[in-house]
Amino acid sequence: MSISSALQTGVSGLQANSKAVSGIAENIANANTIGYKRGFSQMVTTAASGGYASGVLSVHATERLDIDRVGGLISTNSPTDLAVSGQGFFVVTATPNESVPANHFLTRAGSFVPDKDGNLVNSAGFYLAGFPHDGDNGIGQVDRSSFQNMETVNINKTTLAASPTSTVSIRGNLPSQNTGLTDPGDPFTTSTEYFTALGESERLSFSWQPVGTKNVWDVTISDINGDDLGSVRVQFDDTGSTAGSPKAYSNVTNLAALPSVFEFDAIEGIATVTLDNGDTPQVIDLNFGGPDELDGITQFAGDFSQSFDRNGSSVGSLTRVEIDESGSLHGVYNNGQRKALYDIPIAMVANTYGLIELKGNAYGLSGATGSFIAQEATKEAAGAVNSGALEGSNVDIAEEMTDLIRRQRAYSTNAKVITTVDEMLEETTRLKR
Repeated sequence: MSISSALQTGVSGLQANSKAVSGIAENIANANTIGYKRGFSQMVTTAASGGYASGVLSVHATERLDIDRVGGLISTNSPTDLAVSGQGFFVVTATPNESVPANHFLTRAGSFVPDKDGNLVNSAGFYLAGFPHDGDNGIGQVDRSSFQNMETVNINKTTLAASPTSTVSIRGNLPSQNTGLTDPGDPFTTSTEYFTALGESERLSFSWQPVGTKNVWDVTISDINGDDLGSVRVQFDDTGSTAGSPKAYSNVTNLAALPSVFEFDAIEGIATVTLDNGDTPQVIDLNFGGPDELDGITQFAGDFSQSFDRNGSSVGSLTRVEIDESGSLHGVYNNGQRKALYDIPIAMVANTYGLIELKGNAYGLSGATGSFIAQEATKEAAGAVNSGALEGSNVDIAEEMTDLIRRQRAYSTNAKVITTVDEMLEETTRLKR
């Protein structure tokens, strides 16, 4: 190796180690940056312009990201702060509801908050993307190998339309000791709330009258005005494994004034009331429990009790959101309803080292990343979504300081090579004199 070649090699060492020190400085500066992935430099030997034939070798630093090393989780009080526990990334865009596939990126920086329009955006200005729910149909059939079915997650869906009540399940106990008496006494009364198509709250009343025959009751159902809709007699079993359950329903009587109607299915134990409360009457099924079944009304010795489980709701306003580990984002409304709004997928790529680093701790896809899939969280190799948590930087300060010392010494050593070459050149110059 000639003196000039030694000088060239020393310079390449200075440049490579300088680049490595620059990367270490970036790591230390971002030690507290959410979702940051440390970078590092690998030294690669290359042939200088003279090639191997002349024996001249140099070095350069190749930058890489320690992208698969997971940072520690930091707990927060915000349900829209998200972290991936395991492998994978969130899908984000630079603008809301981006339709161009190339403008979709990946990140693990999940510090999302709603903007003025309710779109979830992180501190770097990237908007969270997810699959929207379509009512009871869920997210439907989506293409998880592309971004085309995704949209920006928006939690500004502040109202939930009213839903009319269509079914009411009745449970509880009737005191058997009150039947079969000469004077059975007054009926037991209770009521349940139901909602009209406009979300108005109304009530149906139930009057349970014990009769002089043992284990027999007459129940009368009335509307919000106190007008009777219909009645039915219920006989209960008193022996065997079905003791306490309805044995038979009889004496079905429609007391409603048209267009309201009362009907009863004695085989299923379901009363159907048609209420005149709109242009189209509202139909509600009241499930008392089938014969020989103990999941509805029962009769045992003890106290009277009755509870109701109904569907339907009034108009509701969004009070908060909840996100579970599978990435399902639910809206919780002040009318007690809970509705699925989005599924937040976890993006998986075949080769994470093929991702292109962007500003804001985001990454773009390239030809080297291989296959892409927007996987459901917790499925296959995808990690879980942690709500109320953030992933910290994966930088280890002690490791960085150790690398810094090592690179500094390497830099000094290469500088010594250049100083030595300079002295040799100076000595050569003196020889010519």
